[in-house]
Amino acid sequence: MDEFERLLKKYERLDKDGRPLREEHEEEITYAAEGEQEEFVRIPKDRVAVVIGKKGQTKREIERRTKTKIEIDSETGEVFIAATKETDDPLAVWKARDVVMAIGRGFSPERAFRLFNEGEVLEVVNLTDVVIGNDKNALPRVRGRIIGRKGRTREIIEEMSGADVSVYGKTVAIIGNPIQVEVAKTAIEKLAKGSPHGVVYKYLERRKKDLELESMSYYEALGEEVEKNEEE
Repeated sequence: MDEFERLLKKYERLDKDGRPLREEHEEEITYAAEGEQEEFVRIPKDRVAVVIGKKGQTKREIERRTKTKIEIDSETGEVFIAATKETDDPLAVWKARDVVMAIGRGFSPERAFRLFNEGEVLEVVNLTDVVIGNDKNALPRVRGRIIGRKGRTREIIEEMSGADVSVYGKTVAIIGNPIQVEVAKTAIEKLAKGSPHGVVYKYLERRKKDLELESMSYYEALGEEVEKNEEE
């Protein structure tokens, strides 16, 4: 029997479900080898120092929590994130990317670290996609409407939705569970399109009554899904 026939016989051995039987000496294949999972993101150069942190503390903390390797080009704002031999979470690289993006969009590291919690997501709204018209003063005006006097409107959105909000440049970044994010995003888009503050506050007040119950159901379902995956 030549080598080809030997290999063919090996892969013809099937289990009861029709899958090839693995040899005992075959190693279990992990989801990713070192460097196989990589992500690239570019952040504003004036936020690079915040991502790095004092003496590199913030960068190291992201790497520690996700077991990834992060390289930052301070001149361009380019950030490269890769899995390592220690990476054991298949979502680790994406979690690290989102935390970096959140800091890049104006969040403090402490608030961006909320994304390490199970079920929390990041959404970035580009105001130029929402603002109607070509008025060069439209964007500053819209930013002002979302932030409010002494930041009060932004605070109300956060209080009512449960999400964290950061207004930076031409974007508004939102962190929370998907339900919270959707409510905050709707409120922000309403303000950007010219809805009166009173109308938006009433919308937030109306949605707040359901948010707690919906969020509770979301986290319960998420917990059940995590337990199911762990059992498998």
